[in-house]
Amino acid sequence: MSRAVPDPIREDEAPADCVRRFVEAAERRTTPCGDGDLVWHIFGDGPPLVLLHGGFGRWSHWIRNIPVLARHFTLYLPDIPGHGDSAVPPDPFTGLSIAGLVKDGLEMLVPEGPPIAAAGFSFGGIIGGCLAAQYPRIETLAVCGSNGLGLNRGPISGLRHWRGVTDPDELAAVHRNNLEIVMFGDPNRVDDLSVHLQTTNAPDARIKGRLIAVTDALAAALPAVEGRIVPIFGALDCYAKDFMDERVALFRSIQPDSKFRIIEDAGHWVMYEQPERFNAVLLDILGVEDSTHG
Repeated sequence: MSRAVPDPIREDEAPADCVRRFVEAAERRTTPCGDGDLVWHIFGDGPPLVLLHGGFGRWSHWIRNIPVLARHFTLYLPDIPGHGDSAVPPDPFTGLSIAGLVKDGLEMLVPEGPPIAAAGFSFGGIIGGCLAAQYPRIETLAVCGSNGLGLNRGPISGLRHWRGVTDPDELAAVHRNNLEIVMFGDPNRVDDLSVHLQTTNAPDARIKGRLIAVTDALAAALPAVEGRIVPIFGALDCYAKDFMDERVALFRSIQPDSKFRIIEDAGHWVMYEQPERFNAVLLDILGVEDSTHG
C-alpha cells in the first residue's frame, strides 16, 4: 500500500496550516493503549521506519524530516502513550511498559515483512531502547539526543512556567524562551512553527516522562538490544555538549563498533534544527542514497 509523501514545509506557510496539511496526508491508525487508543500517523512507502518523538511532543516533532524519509520508508509515528492523541498508559508505567504498548501496536500494524528500523528523539530514544530490548525485529536503533543514561547532564536555567498562562502572546513568548534554552543550539533558529508545535503539544503531555529521563532506563535497556545501536547527538545539545565523551564511552561499552554521530551546529532537537544534515546522517545509517535531502 502506497501512502502519501507530504511536500516539504514552505517558508510562507502558516504553522497551523502546515500541521493540518501533514495530518491530512497521513494514514491515521489506532492500536490498544490501556483503556483507550494509541494513535499512529503513517506516511510513505518502503520498509518500516518507526519515529518516536520527545517529551512534551507528539508525532510532529519529526515534521521537518517526514517529506524526505517518507520517500524511502513507510514511516510509523505514534503519539507515545500519555502524549498527543494517545491514551495514558496503565499505572504503574515504566519505559519498558510504555515501549511494550508500542511493540504491541507494531505487531498489529506490521505483522510480517522486513526488519524494522527505529529512531527515537530524547524521551523517544529511551522508549526506542526499551522497545528494541524486547523486540528483536528492530534491526537498527538510532538514539537521538536521549538522556536516561545515568550520566552527567548540563545544567539548565532560565526556563519559564507555561502552565496557567492564558494570554496567547505571552504563552508563545514563554515557549519561545524555553525552546531557545533547551531545544536549539542557536536561539535565532527558533521559528514560528517550532513555537506553534510546542504550544499545542505540551498541554497534551499527561505523564511525567522526565521521571524516566533522569534515571538510567535507556542505559539499562541497551545491553539487551540485539540490533545495531547508532547514537546521534547535536554538538550543542544543552544536556550532552559538556559530557559527550561520557556518552561515547557508554555506547561503545555496549557495542564497541558503535559509530557515534555528532551533528555540528545543532542543539537538542537535532533533527528539527538541522533537518538536511540529520536526514543525510540517518539515511546513511540506513543504507539509503538520496541526493535531495532538503
